[in-house]
Amino acid sequence: MRLSRYFLPVMKESPADAQIVSHKLMLRAGLIRQTAAGIYAWLPLGHRVLRKIEQIVREEQDRAGAVELLMPTLQSADLWRQSGRYDAYGPEMLRIKDRHEREMLFGPTNEEMITALFRDGARSYRDLPRTLYHIQWKFRDEVRPRFGVMRGREFLMKDAYSFDLDEAGARHSYNRMFVAYLRTYARLGLRAIPMQADTGPIGGDLSHEFIVLAPTGESEVFYHSNWEQDRALEVDADDAAALQSFVSSLTADYAATDEKRDEAREVVAGDALKQSRGIEVGHIFYFGTKYSAAMGLKVQGPDGAEVTPQMGSYGIGVSRLMGAIIEASHDDRGIIWPEAVAPYKVGLINMRVDDAACTAACDELYMKLTTAGVETLYDDRDERGGAKFATMDLVGLPWQIVIGPKGLANGVIELKNRATGEKTEIGADEALARMRA
Repeated sequence: MRLSRYFLPVMKESPADAQIVSHKLMLRAGLIRQTAAGIYAWLPLGHRVLRKIEQIVREEQDRAGAVELLMPTLQSADLWRQSGRYDAYGPEMLRIKDRHEREMLFGPTNEEMITALFRDGARSYRDLPRTLYHIQWKFRDEVRPRFGVMRGREFLMKDAYSFDLDEAGARHSYNRMFVAYLRTYARLGLRAIPMQADTGPIGGDLSHEFIVLAPTGESEVFYHSNWEQDRALEVDADDAAALQSFVSSLTADYAATDEKRDEAREVVAGDALKQSRGIEVGHIFYFGTKYSAAMGLKVQGPDGAEVTPQMGSYGIGVSRLMGAIIEASHDDRGIIWPEAVAPYKVGLINMRVDDAACTAACDELYMKLTTAGVETLYDDRDERGGAKFATMDLVGLPWQIVIGPKGLANGVIELKNRATGEKTEIGADEALARMRA
């Protein structure tokens, strides 16, 4: 993409109302713009990152055996009355009426709807187990939306729901998602720590939050230093015993939010106990028959008797993840995107658009990069070099290729690694080969 034809409204200074790093940089780098309190438009560069995060989340859900569908954002209040949550949920729920005075709501979550859909389609134990998911915009009317996408009112979320014949099966589904979440965060370049959590309005007796450590996080967290090490995440998820053993080995290392601290376990951790702040990027729940029983979901069991399926739900804040990635990966010049989610892999900078040889070399390399499938943002604007460098550092693409007249005269161009700052002078063909790798 040629930057001269792109929509990238970068800002030199941080807006006064932006309090944390991710909010400041998302605004400055032209990723988002606020349209109302806690509601954001996703501009082209931000939208590209959002879709890449979404795709990684989708791939790991598919790998875990979940099946994708799409449910509507507007839900009938009658569904929520069946579960008893309509009046209990609180003011975060946006309640509306249509022209026929039917009570509706903008969905903050989908336990009721997915239970009704499965109730109308499942008949016997042969329809179990199943895990269904979608990636959809949600709305929760936060009383004080702040910190940009970290605590907005409208947000993109992946929510999955499992249905099992018995508790053992439900806990196996829970463990599959537990590992799928850790794999997802690892692919995004994040180290997320699963912590025992309150179930809140979702309900249930088993729940984990996945927390990314960050000084600006909303939660105070306590954890064993073992969580600062990389973990192997390969396990046979179809083997229930092996998977349970694997999850148990992980959770044997202490980790808890401030609300769920365990003094006895902290004493055992001793000097290995660490304290930090963190950002919640996912939450999983096992809640048994809370919704299936309330909403009349039954299937015929192997012996012909009716069975009420066991359920769990599993959420990842897709749009919130972008803020978490930036909080974990930036410097004083801007964002440093992990390659897996970077909007473009390389930024190509033409130092002298008024120099015919320089422009011809840039155009040729740009064509070769795009033909090779290397996502490239080409700064072909008639701007001074300093402004181009500042823009590229701000938006944080993993690689920068700089072409100027002096380098061309010596047969070299400059390749810069954004994360390390390392610069190398190499030939254009070698740069192309390295970007294709």
